[in-house]
Amino acid sequence: MSERRIQMLEATVRVIAQDGVRGLRVEKLAAEAGVSTALIYYHFKDRAGILRAALEHVNHRAQTCTDTTSDDPRTQLEQMLLGELQDTGVVRETSVVWGELRASAAFHEELRPTLLATTNTWNADVAALVRQANPGLDALAAAERLTALVEGLSERWHSGSLTLERARELLAGAIGRELG
Repeated sequence: MSERRIQMLEATVRVIAQDGVRGLRVEKLAAEAGVSTALIYYHFKDRAGILRAALEHVNHRAQTCTDTTSDDPRTQLEQMLLGELQDTGVVRETSVVWGELRASAAFHEELRPTLLATTNTWNADVAALVRQANPGLDALAAAERLTALVEGLSERWHSGSLTLERARELLAGAIGRELG
């Protein structure tokens, strides 16, 4: 991916994190990225293309923020999921934008296929670790419950209705219950 495209995607993430999807204006995005609106349209075609590319970009960002360092599947799962709840600028911004884009898919059907694909990939990654940690479980069902919980806890944390510590505590408890 070109440096210019990454620059525009990072600007898109910043604008969505600050103003939400509804507040995303191509003119503001171009100013934030330091490029012309024509260049934005050249790379992304239209607003829907910007949103789809932003979703793919934050998904990639999330994967890099949740890399694991253990060989143990249970520890990898804990590191991956708890990595989604970190008080760092990149994790916060990525999580907020993911939530914004997920919520927008209710009104922007063109986002749904990309959202479904990224969610299915995340669930599959989590299910693989669940299956390794406890082969007797319905790994996909456990993965769907855990990833949905991460998203809900993240929303509550970002909105101030739950502390980060409490969100991490609840998630760790849920992982323990799911894996037995």
